[in-house]
Amino acid sequence: MGTTETRETTATKLARIAKLSASDRFKRFDSLMHLFKEESLAACFHRLDGRKAVGVDGVRKAEYGEHLESNLNALIARMKRMGYRPGPVRQVLIPKGDKAGATRPLGISNFEDKLVQGVMHQVLESIYEPLFLPGSYGFRPGRSCHDAIRDLLDHLYRNPVQTVIDVDLAKFFDTIDHELLLGMLREKINDPKFLRYVQRMFKSGVLAAGELTVGNEGVPQGSLCSPILANIFAHYVIDVWLEEVVKVHCAGKVAWFRYADDLVICCEYERDALRVRKALGGRLSRYKLSLNEQKTRLVEFARPRNGHPRPGVFDFLGFTFYWGRSRKGVPTPKVKTNGKRMRTKLKSVNAWGRTIRSRYPLKYIWAVFRAKLRGHIQYYGVSFNIRAVQTFLMKATRILFKWLNRRSQRRSFTWEQFTLFIKAHPLPRARVCHALF
Repeated sequence: MGTTETRETTATKLARIAKLSASDRFKRFDSLMHLFKEESLAACFHRLDGRKAVGVDGVRKAEYGEHLESNLNALIARMKRMGYRPGPVRQVLIPKGDKAGATRPLGISNFEDKLVQGVMHQVLESIYEPLFLPGSYGFRPGRSCHDAIRDLLDHLYRNPVQTVIDVDLAKFFDTIDHELLLGMLREKINDPKFLRYVQRMFKSGVLAAGELTVGNEGVPQGSLCSPILANIFAHYVIDVWLEEVVKVHCAGKVAWFRYADDLVICCEYERDALRVRKALGGRLSRYKLSLNEQKTRLVEFARPRNGHPRPGVFDFLGFTFYWGRSRKGVPTPKVKTNGKRMRTKLKSVNAWGRTIRSRYPLKYIWAVFRAKLRGHIQYYGVSFNIRAVQTFLMKATRILFKWLNRRSQRRSFTWEQFTLFIKAHPLPRARVCHALF
């Protein structure tokens, strides 16, 4: 298998690609397939979680790894002669975070396909990461949701913003046109084999309930490449347009913040916001995308002043942005957990408690419950939002108390006994995990 030195050589090649792409935005890369070699594929193999669900082929990591070297060499040989074909993606339905009882599709690729996708993702990231603009945050190395939230708050505090366009893209990931995306890739990639494999990935299809469907739109579900492919499409369709066209033609300052398909545009003047909102629909339609007209809103968000209407609120990445006041009484933009998201998560806790109350011992239930609370605190534990986090913890704990008392005909706890149990087995406390200033 490959040595550390060889793997560093692969990393060096990817770094060189990134440097060339950054220095020349029109640079096209002619030879990329040589990066699909034993060492890079093996590195992807070791990064993959062997506990994940299997794809259509039923192959697990441990099984593939029994003959890893021969399997990888056989894969490379097939790729060189264009004999490799990605298998269909197995679709399963998982709970949707923002709607109680709702589900969303999740695609699970074959194990070997994940290896190819892993290298393909590295190549695409090396080419396009230097091109992506500062307003793009989603699925990028060294950037997070909280970076986007922090930078948006900072802009609202330091700059005059009269109107915020709260953009809702309709089914963005599912409506990305394959041919348009391939055309965008051709602007930077001139390796026909690499592009052919991207196209094959598009055409591999989805297997749901025993039925195979192949379409002409949507980034491949479950593919490790899907996030960056979606970012590439949004970069050319939305980001570059906002940066190079919209900003130039607006009278006031315009700033935008996008995380995947979650987008807000801040305008200094309302007249600019009206023009941008109107032009955005036309821009998206040129690329077969669309707005959710009912959910896309113009929000008056000017700094509060006496005698003027109270500013509105808008949502971004699970938080509601609003104007509050600092301890010194100075108007300050703040965030709190989105009310709808809070209610949905509490409903999810309720459904979970009802399902598991009699199936598992208390020790296991308590460990899972603590993990759920830690996850909530880790995301929503930000500046200005501690009270909302405390409210969630309190209500979620009361919900679990209710269901633990229905484990049998006799009550398991009084509230006093439950409180003593919590003292002996503490739950996570609300805290600031991400400072926003």
